[in-house]
Amino acid sequence: MMNFLKQRFIKPSKNAYAVVTGAGSGIGRSFALELGKRGGAVVCADVNLKAAEETVALLNAQGAKGFAVHCDVGDAKQVAALAEKSAALLGHPVTLVVNNAGVGLGGKFDELSLEDWQWCMHVNLWGVINGCHYFVPGFKTQGHGAIINVASAASYTAAPEMSAYNVSKAGVRALSETLFSELAKDNIRVNVLCPTLVPTNIIKNGRIPDRYAKLADHALMNYAMTTSESVAKLTLNRLDKGELYTTPQVDAKLFWIMKRASPRLYAKFMSFSYRFVRTKEA
Repeated sequence: MMNFLKQRFIKPSKNAYAVVTGAGSGIGRSFALELGKRGGAVVCADVNLKAAEETVALLNAQGAKGFAVHCDVGDAKQVAALAEKSAALLGHPVTLVVNNAGVGLGGKFDELSLEDWQWCMHVNLWGVINGCHYFVPGFKTQGHGAIINVASAASYTAAPEMSAYNVSKAGVRALSETLFSELAKDNIRVNVLCPTLVPTNIIKNGRIPDRYAKLADHALMNYAMTTSESVAKLTLNRLDKGELYTTPQVDAKLFWIMKRASPRLYAKFMSFSYRFVRTKEA
């Protein structure tokens, strides 16, 4: 009983032994650096090993320990190896995993190929499933742990011409909500991050139709109303408080309230808005 109560007051972001996927840039890099500032040691996993090594160099410069590992999070065998290797690199069981790696995909539903869908799900959804699958058993064994899954406001806004991306992020949110309830008894905290626009490379590195790729990237970099550093800090603080959801921006909160208050009215609003925009473009 005393151990249970002790775990309830522990802040998972402090002095963590962490693994961050997609740590080579954007929100993932910001998570890694913020964890380093909080006394943590971080395994920086990324499909781009050079980018992960750059994050480690930044961690070392601020006096924190970091280790770079190449990992395709959609490949279960690679994530299994990551879980095993991370404990060895850190010299301690992993206490926190941030399933952040993700890709962007846009376009009309009938423009997307099944290969596009598989590519998106491989990283955005299976990457998170694999991360949870291979780290949760260790958390249960040690009697505590923490998970941050990076979803998106797209998981509930259901904006047109983002079908595959929306579905992948909705899956991440649903998984996180389920695990929050299921793993509480095991002293494993879960937080799901659902931002709108955050300045990252997701547009440049994604598959976005040329007709609005430049506009989307411009909006991402200039109208985000936040930074990846602020998002990482807020999410870790909310994890420490035992909160499930992190919706950093006002627009993310507004869409959440609208969708929850009147799903049917919200769907009609989105449909009307999309038709209006398409008419103006024509």
